[in-house]
Amino acid sequence: MRVLGIDPGLRCLGWGVIEVSGSRLSHVANGAIRTEGSDLAERLLMLFTGLSEVLEQYNPDAAAVEQTFVNRDGAGTLKLGQARGVAVLVVARAGLAVGEYAPNAVKKAVVGVGHADKVQVAHMVRHQLPGVDLAGPDAADALAIAICHAHHLQSAGRLAAALKGAA
Repeated sequence: MRVLGIDPGLRCLGWGVIEVSGSRLSHVANGAIRTEGSDLAERLLMLFTGLSEVLEQYNPDAAAVEQTFVNRDGAGTLKLGQARGVAVLVVARAGLAVGEYAPNAVKKAVVGVGHADKVQVAHMVRHQLPGVDLAGPDAADALAIAICHAHHLQSAGRLAAALKGAA
């Protein structure tokens, strides 16, 4: 199964694709979609087009997006929410369910603590996906989101199997 992780951002949207085979995870690809300019509509269109190309090229079976956290800058939070909305739309348009995880849940799943910094996240992504060449911190975060979602899907599968066996 291929899992796409997305770290939404208006200036830089990180993405990462992993392959899940049983409990084994392997890196497929990662990157970042960068936007420029001051026209919000054009930047959102760049995100839509770029992420659509990623889905078309790597054909994931599942996808997850990091949830938006609210900060002091309301306008910045709103713009981030719009970038996140584009990401969710692209994934839903491809017919995939969208997993959503809080930043602390992703860090806890990958690093073991919910308040890890970006350096720790990147280190653990490299540890869990040996040989990966990270396209930057946003791509590392996206791979962490994919890893978190893979763990969640594996746990849900084990729970379903256990419930089926108990019935």
